Amino acid sequence: MNLKESESAEKSPYLQLLSLCIYAIAGVFITLILSLLAFYFMYGEFMNYNWLEVDNPNFVMVNRVLISLQQMGLFLVPALFLALGERKKMTVFYNFRSPKLTLLLLTIALMAASMPLMEFSMQLNQKMALPEFLKSIEEWMKSKEDGAMATTEALLKMDHIGTYLLNIILIGILPAVCEELMFRGAIQRSLGRIFSNPHVAIWLSAFVFSAIHLQFYGFLPRFLLGAGFGYIYLWTRSLWYSIFAHFLNNAYAVTAAWYMQKNNIPLSESDKTAHFQWYGYVISVVLTVLLFKFLKNKTLKADGEQLDKGI
Repeated sequence: MNLKESESAEKSPYLQLLSLCIYAIAGVFITLILSLLAFYFMYGEFMNYNWLEVDNPNFVMVNRVLISLQQMGLFLVPALFLALGERKKMTVFYNFRSPKLTLLLLTIALMAASMPLMEFSMQLNQKMALPEFLKSIEEWMKSKEDGAMATTEALLKMDHIGTYLLNIILIGILPAVCEELMFRGAIQRSLGRIFSNPHVAIWLSAFVFSAIHLQFYGFLPRFLLGAGFGYIYLWTRSLWYSIFAHFLNNAYAVTAAWYMQKNNIPLSESDKTAHFQWYGYVISVVLTVLLFKFLKNKTLKADGEQLDKGI
C-alpha cells in the first residue's frame, strides 16, 4: 500500500484535528481529577490554593504533579487516541523510524549552532512593547511572564544530583515526547494533509506550539524552535529526531541551572541572555541554514538509495 492509499483510508484531516481538540479537552478534565486524587493521597486534601504560592513548601511538588499530568493528559493521550482511532500502530502512524547515529550527531550540531540565533530572537521578543491603549494587556502579559519565571526558578532549584535527574525526566524527556507527539506528530501531520504543503503545516503547528505555552516574551524563540523541530521531522521522516532535538533544548536549560547553582550563580541571572558580537549571530544563521540543508540532502539521498534497493 502506498502513502496516498494509506492516507486516503484515514479520516478527514479536519475530523482528525477536531478529534484532537475533543481528546485534549477530555484530557484536561481527567488530568484535573487525577491531580485532585493525587493531592488527597499526598496531603489529605483535594486542593489547597495556598499550595500555589511560590513560598509554600508544597509548591514545587504540586507543580511537578500538575505539569506532569498535564503533559500526558493534554498532549500525549490525544495523540495516542488519534492513532488508535485510525486503527494504526503509533510507531507506524507517527513514523518512528529507528534513529541513526550520524543523524543524531547532526541534530546535536544543529541545536548547538542555532543557540546564538535563539538568543537573538529572545532579545527581540523581550523588547516587545504594545501601544499605549493596550497597556493593560501588556501589564497582564508581564504578570503572567513573571509568574511563569517564578515557577520555573522554583522547579529548577536543585540541591543534589537526584533532583537534577528528576528534572531531566520531568522537564527534559516528558515534554519532548508528549509535545512532539502532539504538535509534530499529530497536528503537523493533519495540517500537512489539509494544505498539501509541508511548510505551511510546519509553521502553523509551530505557532500553535508556541502560543499554547502562554509565555508571551518567549513566543518568538519557541516559535522558531517549533519550526526547526518540524523541519527535522519532515526531512528525517522519524519523530525520534525531533524528540531528541526537543530533549536537548530542555535538558540544556536544566543542566545550565544545575551548573549555575553549583557555582553560586543566582537562577534569576538565567533570564539575562548572553550577548554575542554581530558576526556571532551571522555565523549562527549561516551554520544553521547549512546544517539544515545538509540534513535535508543526506536524508533525501538515503531515501533514494532505499528506493533503488527496493526497500
